[in-house]
Amino acid sequence: MATPQETTRILRRLLASGMQARAQRLLGRMRPADRGPVLSGLTPPEIRTVVDLLFQQHRAASTLTELPPELLPQIFDALGDQRLADILARLELDDLVELVEWLDEERREGVLARLPDRIHAELRKMETYPPESAGRAMITRFVALEKSMTAEQAIDRIRSVAADSESILYLYVVDDKRRLEGVVPIRQLVAGGPDRVMADLMIPDPISVRADADQEEVAQLVTRYNLLAVPVVDDENRILGVITVDDVIEVINEEATEDMYHLAGLSEEDRVFSPAHHAIRKRLPWMLLNLAATFLAAWVVGLFERTLDEIVALAFFMPVVAGMGGNGGIQALTVITRAIALGELEFSSGLRAVGKEVTVAIVVGAITGLVSGFLAYLWQGNAYLGLVLFGTMLATMAVAGILGAAVPLTLKALGQDPAVGSGVFVTTLTDIFGFAAFLGMGTILLDRLAA
Repeated sequence: MATPQETTRILRRLLASGMQARAQRLLGRMRPADRGPVLSGLTPPEIRTVVDLLFQQHRAASTLTELPPELLPQIFDALGDQRLADILARLELDDLVELVEWLDEERREGVLARLPDRIHAELRKMETYPPESAGRAMITRFVALEKSMTAEQAIDRIRSVAADSESILYLYVVDDKRRLEGVVPIRQLVAGGPDRVMADLMIPDPISVRADADQEEVAQLVTRYNLLAVPVVDDENRILGVITVDDVIEVINEEATEDMYHLAGLSEEDRVFSPAHHAIRKRLPWMLLNLAATFLAAWVVGLFERTLDEIVALAFFMPVVAGMGGNGGIQALTVITRAIALGELEFSSGLRAVGKEVTVAIVVGAITGLVSGFLAYLWQGNAYLGLVLFGTMLATMAVAGILGAAVPLTLKALGQDPAVGSGVFVTTLTDIFGFAAFLGMGTILLDRLAA
């Protein structure tokens, strides 16, 4: 199977030779997800040609949804407003909302004005919902049925709308005001007799979410109850749309990326294809903050300059203290942040989680402290140096466990993202405490260490 780089070279040769029919067949054999990496290696004129070929095959829209977001501005720049509007009009509404956000503000109104009136109106309505909400992620094409309909009538309804629906996983039973009353799984519809009515087949009071609910809440419901789709309703329980499992997977990926980036002090907009100047602008503030934190730790070390002058061997083990403490803090931080993100942990149950992480940290600290203390004794021949390292490791790991668990819980209680800046905060405080404890104990036992 050809790699994306090989496929890009073949495609460029076909385009350069004017063999557009062969290029079109090559593109047609590719899955939408495989076209994104290929487009990333083309020049703007080549992109325009490829999009034209895909447009003729009605495949341009599906390709756009699979592209890395940071490549979208480059693709948009290669298309005219009308051609771009024609492609966007073929998208599901949730994909359209997401892609429009990557349009330059100068072009956005011009492109949207060229959309069909119905799609333009639905898009404006979707944009009234908060960012990263269920309303922004839902699709508005679904199958709604009345309770009195028979299974045979329901199947006829599905046949009539199947071409316009992205996926039909559940059927939703509504009253005359479109208030959600029940859900009918496709399996149950097919297994039932043709004369069975929806009122008998439906599961009453189905799980649903409000349009303004956070999309992360939807992901948690899908994971907890093994759902394939979740209906989105308004304040009066009228169904507005549906969030399908494929969209939930995207949400989970987005949230995981966001948390992972925040723990490292990165912006989620900083991706592999982002321009260098964009990455510099996003990373530099966090690096300057981290620099200030490391200077604070260096200042703490400077307070014990005389101790280090007399017992140089202490400096040998400072990276051990910093490395072990930082790793312990990040481990606890990662476990707690994940639990919060998945809805497994609230602030009310946080004390138990903190206690567990502290217990783990103390046991790990004791074992690693014994090992490192024994190695220090073998290396330097001083039992007191091993004792200092053991005591420091035990205390530092305990503090790392407390900070790693308590910091994200505190941020969550304050209404902040528990992942933002937690990594820098936890590692810096752990380093400062570890250095202070190690050099402080070394100062207290200075005479014994110098003997």
